[in-house]
Amino acid sequence: MAHRIDIRNVRADDLRYLAAVADSGRLVAAARSLGVDHSTVSRRLQALESALGTRLIGRGADGWVLTDEGRVVAEHARTIQEAVESAAQSVAGIGPDNIRGTVRVVAADGFGTRFVTPALATLRRRNPDLRVEVLTGSQYFNVRQANFDVAIIIGEPPRSRLYMERLCHYDSAFFASESYLAEHGDPRSAEELALHPLIYLVDSLERIRELDLDAYVPGADVGFASTNIFALVEATRQGGGVGLLPKFMACDVPELRRVSAPVRPDRVDMTLLIRREALNRRDVQAVRLALRSEVLGRHDELVWPASRRGRSTTGSAQRTRSARP
Repeated sequence: MAHRIDIRNVRADDLRYLAAVADSGRLVAAARSLGVDHSTVSRRLQALESALGTRLIGRGADGWVLTDEGRVVAEHARTIQEAVESAAQSVAGIGPDNIRGTVRVVAADGFGTRFVTPALATLRRRNPDLRVEVLTGSQYFNVRQANFDVAIIIGEPPRSRLYMERLCHYDSAFFASESYLAEHGDPRSAEELALHPLIYLVDSLERIRELDLDAYVPGADVGFASTNIFALVEATRQGGGVGLLPKFMACDVPELRRVSAPVRPDRVDMTLLIRREALNRRDVQAVRLALRSEVLGRHDELVWPASRRGRSTTGSAQRTRSARP
C-alpha cells in the first residue's frame, strides 16, 4: 500500500535541484548551474527524498543516476525548472538593444529543422542585431574543434569538458505508409515485423543505444538506410518498407501510420552542449533559453501520451541504463 505524502513538506525549489542533477549527472555541475555549493545540492536532495519517502538518486559507474522513482519525479521537476527559466526570460525583456553577437548552433538534420530553426527565427525577430548560424548534420560536430558555440546531440553525449544539460527527449515508433500496409499487411508482432524490409538511420547503428534495432526486432533486414532522417521519412512514405522514425518527424506525414506490432522503442534523450568559454555570453544564453522554451511549448510533438507508449515486447526497457540520467 502506498504511503501518504504531506505535500506541505515538498519544496518546489528542491525539485529544481533534482532536475539539475538529472541533467548533469554531477553534484558539482548541478551546483554550478544553480549558483550554490555541492553540499547544498546534496542536502536539498536528501530533504526531498525524506519528504517523498523514497530514494531518487544513487551512485552510478560515472556519476549519479536516477532511480525509477527519481526518473518519474524528475520529469515533473524539469517542468518547474523550465517554467522558472521561461519566466526569467520574459521578465528580462530581451530586445534589440541588448542581445548582439553571432552564435553557431549544430544539430541533427530533423531536430535542427523542426525545433532549432523556428526557436532561433523567433529569437532573431526580437533581436535583429543577433546573428545565428545553424549547421545540421553530424559531420559538422566534433568536440575537439571549436567550430560551434551550442550543439544538440541525440543519444549518449560524448565525453568532454563541454557544459552539458538535458534539453528534452523524444519517442520513436515503427511507421509504414497506408499503401505499403495494404499491399504487404500490417505486422502485429516483433516476429512479423522482422519479415518486412526495415528503414533505418545509419548513424544510430553504433551511437544511439535507445535505437538499437536488433534489440527490438532481432534478425531484422534493413532494406534502406541513410544518415539523413528526411530520406528515411521519404523512403517510408514511398512504400519502401517499415521505418523506425521519431514521432516529431512522422506524425506530420498524412500517408504514414504506426504499425500494429506492440514494439515500443526506448525514449531518446537530447543533450544540449555549450563550449565552456561561451557559456556566460548573453547571446549564447539567449539561444539556450529560446531552445528550452521551444521544446517546452511543443512537448506533445516529441513524446506519446503515457497511455499510448506501452511497453517494448523485447524487454529492452529493462536493460541496464548508463550512468547518465
